[in-house]
Amino acid sequence: MSNTARMIIVLTIAAILSGAILSVYNFYTYPKIQAHRQTELEKAIFEVIPDAEEYKKLELGEKVYYVGCTKKEKELGVAFLAEGNGFQGKISILVGMNMDMDTILAIKILEQVETPGLGTKIVDDPSNPEDRKWFTNQFKGLRALPEITYVKNEKPSKPGQIQAITGATISSRSVVEILNNAIKENREIFLKR
Repeated sequence: MSNTARMIIVLTIAAILSGAILSVYNFYTYPKIQAHRQTELEKAIFEVIPDAEEYKKLELGEKVYYVGCTKKEKELGVAFLAEGNGFQGKISILVGMNMDMDTILAIKILEQVETPGLGTKIVDDPSNPEDRKWFTNQFKGLRALPEITYVKNEKPSKPGQIQAITGATISSRSVVEILNNAIKENREIFLKR
């Protein structure tokens, strides 16, 4: 048997074994990962609809909404997922809005892979110890219509405006674009229910 044939056989066996090991590993870990994501989503619903005591899941076509309620079933707000591309990859945001879907109650960034130390400030800003979540806190009570805008290197001066993160303008702009697109799309669907 030639050297080339041996190398092909060894590499083939190594690839098959690696694939089998990864498949088995995925089989056992995937359900745990999904359960953890579901737990984090449920906690986030109560963060983006602050006064909610429980929630109802509402499916309208392919869209899923979480309507936050009191124990007496008074509807307080609606939450939905908004996803889009950031600077490095996908950003996933849970958005809580009032029932008219014109004002954001709060947002929670569930997933992001932005540049460490810059783009990750959309979640947590260690350079601002007084308010490490200042970026997402800007969205609390923010009027979302006609659309959210951002400014660089200055304080917001208009309704519906937020301040972008210095050095992470692309990540800031991505969050604003994701929210604007998702709010427009989900508002049309949800208010027709």
